[in-house]
Amino acid sequence: MLTAQEEAYILERGYIPEHCIRLMTHVSGGEPFLIDDHFICHKDNWIILIGYPLKDNFTLDNFEAVLSKLREKFHPDYISLVAPKMPSSLVAACRESQSDAYFTLETQKPIIRSPVKRNLRKARQNLRVELSGSMQHGHQELMHEFAVRSRLTERVERLLFKMPEFVAGANKAFVLNARDKADKLTAFYVVDLEAKGFSNYIIGCHSKKYYTVGASDLLLFELINLSQEYQKPFIHLGLGVNAGIRRFKEKWGAVPTRRYEMCELAPKKPSILNAFRAFGKIH
Repeated sequence: MLTAQEEAYILERGYIPEHCIRLMTHVSGGEPFLIDDHFICHKDNWIILIGYPLKDNFTLDNFEAVLSKLREKFHPDYISLVAPKMPSSLVAACRESQSDAYFTLETQKPIIRSPVKRNLRKARQNLRVELSGSMQHGHQELMHEFAVRSRLTERVERLLFKMPEFVAGANKAFVLNARDKADKLTAFYVVDLEAKGFSNYIIGCHSKKYYTVGASDLLLFELINLSQEYQKPFIHLGLGVNAGIRRFKEKWGAVPTRRYEMCELAPKKPSILNAFRAFGKIH
């Protein structure tokens, strides 16, 4: 477990979304640790190693040394890794991997281009935005609509449907809701303000049933305002994911700022029971 001092240190020095303690523990169900300046989550026979040291001094040698230490300490059957770079010795062993980049947006004096301004004007005519500390039935309906329509990966869908529990249990997690004139939920963003140095956009949905032009732009504009209110110098907007998502982030001025590499390892040959148990735990 983390001491109060360790928790404060992580939230003070954190610079990627995976340094947000409540988010990681809610999503993974794991117990948090700080080991050799790295944030770790551990549950049963599974560990998550966040390979971005809090002092922001990543080296492959140090990363491999921390991983070796964790294997000796926990003897895990499953290991989830994220880091700026993966050692070549691990690449072939990954049973699942992903390469991408974190996109961030500075909150001070954002440059809003004309097409975005037009979307904002249209959205303001038809929508109101509210900030909430809970998710209700309307959010569940929209999440189901979005998951079916978008054919989400299993990982992203699991994250999405954990959000009501996360928002209810984390005192610095909020939902930005866009509602139309009939009070229908047209879009929402789940955001996390736990880390001192940034706002964290976690996930969002928009409705086709109650679609309103510019809803997502209006929510991002309000997230910028919220971030300024909480004195956050930048917003983490997540990974690039695909061309459409990258275009949306880039039109607001977001840029890729750090490399992201993910690797899932299964060092031991798991039993059928362990494989079944692990299936529902992958974040």
